[in-house]
Amino acid sequence: MTILDYGIVVVYLAGMVILGFIFQKKASKGIDSFFLGDRTIPWWALSASGMASNLDVSGTMINTAWIFALGAAGMFIEIRGGVTLIMAFLMIFMGKWNRRAQVMTMAEWMRFRFGKDREGDVARLMAAVSIIVVTIAMITYFAIGSGKFIDEFLGIPSFLGISSEFWAAIIMIALAAVYTVTSGLYGVVWTDVVQGGLIFLMILYIAVLAFGSKIPEVFAISVPLRNGGFQTIETTREAWTSMLPSMKIDFPAESAYSIYNLFGVAILFYLIKVTLEGSGGTSGYMIQRFFASRSDRDAGLLSLFWTFLLSFRWMFIAAIAVLAIAYGTTHHTIADPEKVIPIVINQSLHAGMKGLLVVGLMAAAMSTFSSTVNAGAAYWVKDIYQAYINPRASEKTLILHSRVASVLIVILGLLFSLAVRNINEIWGWITMSIGAGMIIPTLIRWYWWRMNGYGFAIGTAAGMIAAIIQKLAFPDAPEYVSFSFASGISLVGTVLGTYLTKPTDKAVLAEFYKRTRPFGFWGPVRKVLPDDVLKQVHKENRRDIVSVCMAVPWQLVLFMMWMMLIMRRWDHFVWLIITLAALSVGLYLTWFRHLSKEVKVD
Repeated sequence: MTILDYGIVVVYLAGMVILGFIFQKKASKGIDSFFLGDRTIPWWALSASGMASNLDVSGTMINTAWIFALGAAGMFIEIRGGVTLIMAFLMIFMGKWNRRAQVMTMAEWMRFRFGKDREGDVARLMAAVSIIVVTIAMITYFAIGSGKFIDEFLGIPSFLGISSEFWAAIIMIALAAVYTVTSGLYGVVWTDVVQGGLIFLMILYIAVLAFGSKIPEVFAISVPLRNGGFQTIETTREAWTSMLPSMKIDFPAESAYSIYNLFGVAILFYLIKVTLEGSGGTSGYMIQRFFASRSDRDAGLLSLFWTFLLSFRWMFIAAIAVLAIAYGTTHHTIADPEKVIPIVINQSLHAGMKGLLVVGLMAAAMSTFSSTVNAGAAYWVKDIYQAYINPRASEKTLILHSRVASVLIVILGLLFSLAVRNINEIWGWITMSIGAGMIIPTLIRWYWWRMNGYGFAIGTAAGMIAAIIQKLAFPDAPEYVSFSFASGISLVGTVLGTYLTKPTDKAVLAEFYKRTRPFGFWGPVRKVLPDDVLKQVHKENRRDIVSVCMAVPWQLVLFMMWMMLIMRRWDHFVWLIITLAALSVGLYLTWFRHLSKEVKVD
């Protein structure tokens, strides 16, 4: 990097910190301001913020690694989480269902679903603890990826026996923490909007650069080995640019990617996992945007715009992978797929543009970090400290705890990053093990009236313990094994906890159903609603079920379309355009035109 590049980075970082302090006063009015922006932030800003937060450096690096190693079909592996297919479910129904609760956190939502007695408190505490654990894991994931990225440019030496990547991550995190801790969601969202603009300019520049690069007919890629080394493998342009996945791939047995050799099975498994996850909703910064939205209509619009903006991430990923292939043909094959992004930027761009690209990716990293920390701290402040330790705490005290909790979450995440080997390791554990431990109780709570707060708490605790056991006892198990192990134990815990304790109070269930209006097994509860209202609810439910069946392929086609454009596979691109148009018409008829026609329940 030249002095000009470093100057661009310094100006950007200073600007973000200053913007954070500008919003400090507004965020300090109370925890509603700090965590939800007083529910006054417009939907388009929440969308832009969500996109910037999703386009994190760690996730983009691992997604690019898969496209580099597998070609276009590598996107299907990231159905496990990187494609963010949960957005299709949030767009159609899960976003509005959550917004209707009018709460601040997913843990507070538990009292809305299970009541305000001991049952609701147990579920709330378990939700808060589990989400804080996941937040710490996400900070670890962020630290690993941002450390690898920043270290490539700063060249920080190792110190005290700790890698240079760790110290690079500390620099990035410390700067992002300043505006996150001071300005709350106001600062997070509006800095994200600015950073989103930088990210978009970065994507367009890289896309134009890659579009002019030619992919050789035969070239080499590299995959990581279990012993820490790398192996070069030859492939062809036809195979690498094909979006049609094979049922089997042939990575060497010693490769860390060999667990995906049964590719068709893996894709099917990920689709099942995403369907369960999407139907159960999410937590953290993603659901925080919906809690902060002003209406059902805003929840739908912010989801639609968020998904559209997020699709350009895959244009960027494909463009970087193409540039990496071009670089390999004139220099040498990049050994570590997870370092493709920083190496391409460092080796292929000119002064000034290199600084702008680094700033764009730093913006992506800091957006993810700030959103994750702000959302995670809310669970300590709202659902543990204020709810059970100091219910009479002043707003000033709660804001102080919000900031202290943010700092502690960051420190714990950094410490855990010292024990993780690579991005895929921590990402796989988050999505396929610890996430699996929470997925069953998170899913069932929406669709089965009999499930109670004890079932949720016991199922979640059992699943998280199983995920930790898996990480310690058999860390290299295939992802379908770790997922099945954690989710299976969680299912047993959920069912036992539910049937060994009494049902949730019927008045609580009736209030939940009237306001949320989910589909599923709610027969005994539906009786409290008048017939005309039930007809409206059933009509809304039927539309949502049909719409989500179109929204999932719509999102996949949209993301893949940009990749095919960059790779210049015009045969695939044309079919994707036609399919996208047909699905868009279907979504307009079944979903979009009904956004403003919310069901009213007295």
